[in-house]
Amino acid sequence: MAEAAPPVVEVHGLYKQYDTEAGAHPVLREVSLRIDAGEFVCIMGPSGSGKSTFMNILGCLDGPTAGTCRLEGHDTSLLASDQLAALRNRFIGFVFQGFNLLPRASLVDNVALPLVYAGVSKREREAQARRLLARVGLEGQAHRYPNQISGGQQQRVAIARALVNRPRLLLADEPTGNLDTTTSREIMELFARLNSDEGITVVLVTHEADVARFAQRLVHFVDGQIDFDGPTVQFPALAGVVTTTED
Repeated sequence: MAEAAPPVVEVHGLYKQYDTEAGAHPVLREVSLRIDAGEFVCIMGPSGSGKSTFMNILGCLDGPTAGTCRLEGHDTSLLASDQLAALRNRFIGFVFQGFNLLPRASLVDNVALPLVYAGVSKREREAQARRLLARVGLEGQAHRYPNQISGGQQQRVAIARALVNRPRLLLADEPTGNLDTTTSREIMELFARLNSDEGITVVLVTHEADVARFAQRLVHFVDGQIDFDGPTVQFPALAGVVTTTED
């Protein structure tokens, strides 16, 4: 019998503190959870609850003070900095509230940038970037520049860039924070399609109920601990939010 694949994410007893002049400041306390392939998980919680620190640890941008974080079975605390960088590049795609596009680079060059560091040829970089721009609804706009398109379109470019290395895990931190309601819905529908149609595991931080409803599972943090982990529709604060994506 074939051995079951490990979870995409598995954290156990995660503890994180920062040292300040006033002493140690704990941000995460004994956090344990697993996220399996193909899940769409929303992370919520009040400001200072630890959700962004948790996402930074998942993204190998920070490490825990204690406890373990495993990505597809790899204990990130055992990896050297170059190994962590390699794991990020081949396994994780990042989407942030700020689009972080290079203003003097064309859209196709922005999307292709991660492939430069991966040593992919210019011809293949451009072909892959064009395919991804088409995939996010920006076909025919490859040679435009970020200041020539809307905020929603810029976020689509950022998503295309996050997908260029074919990640299995997509981490999004407040990806609709700079967008209006209609554009936010379009971006979330794009995330939902990437998850449902292509099986990409999505973990997304938001404080907006109408964004959270696109996820199947919600993890809520309070004071560095998880106080809810279950189906999004069962979270009390979202009880009055429509859960269908249909008009």
